Amino acid sequence: MIDDEKIIIGSGLCGPLLTILLAQRGYKIKLFEKRQDIRKSNTFSGRSINLALSHRGIEALKYARIFDEVKPHLIPMKGRMIHHQDGRLDFQPYSINPKDYINSVSRTTLNKILLNKADESDLVKIYFNYDLCSIDEEKNRLNFSNGNSISFSDHVFGADGSNSILRNFIDKKVPAPSFIKPLEHSYKELNILSNEEDNFQLEPNALHIWPRGQFMLIALPNTDHSLTCTLFMPKIGRYSFESLKTNDIVINFFEKYFSDVLPTLENFPNQFFENPQGKLGTVYAEHWQYNNQFCLVGDSAHAIVPFFGQGMNASFEDCQILVESLDTNYNNWETLFEDYNIKRKNDGHAIAKMALENYTEMRDLVAKKEFILKKKIANKLYKLHPDRFIPRYNMVSFTSISYSDVYKRGNIQNEIISKLTLDNPNYTQASEMITNRLEPII
Repeated sequence: MIDDEKIIIGSGLCGPLLTILLAQRGYKIKLFEKRQDIRKSNTFSGRSINLALSHRGIEALKYARIFDEVKPHLIPMKGRMIHHQDGRLDFQPYSINPKDYINSVSRTTLNKILLNKADESDLVKIYFNYDLCSIDEEKNRLNFSNGNSISFSDHVFGADGSNSILRNFIDKKVPAPSFIKPLEHSYKELNILSNEEDNFQLEPNALHIWPRGQFMLIALPNTDHSLTCTLFMPKIGRYSFESLKTNDIVINFFEKYFSDVLPTLENFPNQFFENPQGKLGTVYAEHWQYNNQFCLVGDSAHAIVPFFGQGMNASFEDCQILVESLDTNYNNWETLFEDYNIKRKNDGHAIAKMALENYTEMRDLVAKKEFILKKKIANKLYKLHPDRFIPRYNMVSFTSISYSDVYKRGNIQNEIISKLTLDNPNYTQASEMITNRLEPII
């Protein structure tokens, strides 16, 4: 056991994983959470019920030696099932490699597993209903809204989400404070129950998308054979949440754009009006640490929109990279946070860009002929040059290539494809460009 006592704010997903990793290395941890213990209450917060776990998140869970406990709760999703407005279905595999797929997982189930694992350690103490409201650096005290105040003398981690109190504290200490750029779209969750035979009403091993240009509906499978649907659309405008004001309007809207799923929706349209309307936005922060004592991980440093399914995966990867650096430097904390900030910040910005770009792809491009032709060419080039040309989705979801490198390579690959005739591509020409412009992935 090491005498240092680390403090982590936030027990969502990232906080418990970091707690586990540090406790495994002999550090004492105090973990503070503003909400009550989710293991004793299932109050719905309006946040996404299920998430997409892919390679980066899985690697971090394996690094923490907890993936085997998570694995039974995963449902593989091998591609996108596109629901066209005329009723046609179009399955688009995520990869030409059948071993590559993403996984639907319950946020609550995963959170409980991580909390239970953290709780197993005698080095960990978890405090619920502790909402951090201010930090007194002069007195080295953390002040909570329940009236409690605790002293700290060591490192403090902020895993307290997009509205992080710790990030707000750091902002006051640095020349370039963070900011949140809201997306002028929001979301609502709906539900599809299992059928009378307790089976899925839609194909379970796919992420379902109803792309409709400026808005879309998606659905992910749950282990109880239900599916969680999420409607993403503008807040205001002709086709927006603002325009869907009455039962009749909502039903007519779904009959026109999502007619195949409408009969399967639970308690509809009541659920549409009862469930909260979630906000979407991106956190941009240059300073993920201050004074090598305070450090941000996960959404507190780089909250992103959910359209690449990487929010959780990127957060878990933060924890792994941070602790790997600690291991490599033999528990030397002197410049750990500064080095982590330099190494990880560009990756955070890169996945933020790609998540926004993927929204356009999901709600609009996936249904277009040009997109399908480009995807076909990309897969062919991947077969021809598997060590150089890897489709961007594959790099993000099925490798640990840094997000910033993925973004750079993805742009080069798009440029190469743009120089080809989509209906009759010259693969010899493409191969020459790939060899000249893309270094092999080692």
